[in-house]
Amino acid sequence: MEYKNLLYEVRKSMALITINRPEKHNAISLATLDELQAAVEYAGNDETVRVLTITGAGGRSFASGSDLSEVIDRDFKKALEPIVQGLADQLERLPKPTIAAIDGICMGGGLEIALGCDLRIATPSSRFATPEGKLGIIPGGGATARLPRLIGRGWGMHMLLMGDAIDAERAFSIGLVTGLVEREELLEEAQRMADHLSGFAPFVPRTMKMMVNFGMEASTAAALMLEKYAQGALVQTEDKKEGISAFLEKRKPSFNGR
Repeated sequence: MEYKNLLYEVRKSMALITINRPEKHNAISLATLDELQAAVEYAGNDETVRVLTITGAGGRSFASGSDLSEVIDRDFKKALEPIVQGLADQLERLPKPTIAAIDGICMGGGLEIALGCDLRIATPSSRFATPEGKLGIIPGGGATARLPRLIGRGWGMHMLLMGDAIDAERAFSIGLVTGLVEREELLEEAQRMADHLSGFAPFVPRTMKMMVNFGMEASTAAALMLEKYAQGALVQTEDKKEGISAFLEKRKPSFNGR
């Protein structure tokens, strides 16, 4: 598939999606959103892809938010459509691990896309905000639900109500991102993480992701029971036998996804 607003490539076992509207600070237009959803679906169906990474082009922005030239005419009916929330849900449900590699501005809908990813890394020059309140609206792509769950009610409420940008060090300190690397090393770090994840038995990352996502929505007792059944399924796989045998024999495991 050809994309007008994205770049798509596969590097070893990592699919790299680059939002490519640098002249607009990679603002998420509806056309860009459609392409992002198509690219994520494509990567999800590609058996050679084990990890998906999203980043932004231009060195100034990951994504500055939804394209305001479209939002200004958005009515109630359109606002009820999934839009960015749909993409974040898609990323969260994707069986493969996802990484947001953030450089520069990551705000509004751009932050909500990053929140839909499993892992977030950033450069020291990155900035994060939910500025929708200053525009007379509130976030509509999932920030009010995901942000407090990720960084806690206190900082979540602060970011949502105040709307001011926080810098990369603050984002790291509150757990919004889990790694800071220099710009020239950002995609190298994403590739290193993807290579690491690709070394696991295929069922492991997808099951771990499922346990956390469903477990966060369940009671502790239900989440613990779900975990037991999931582990019970994995202990019956060939990969479990291979993983333990390789450890005991001090060799690299050879997993086959069975």
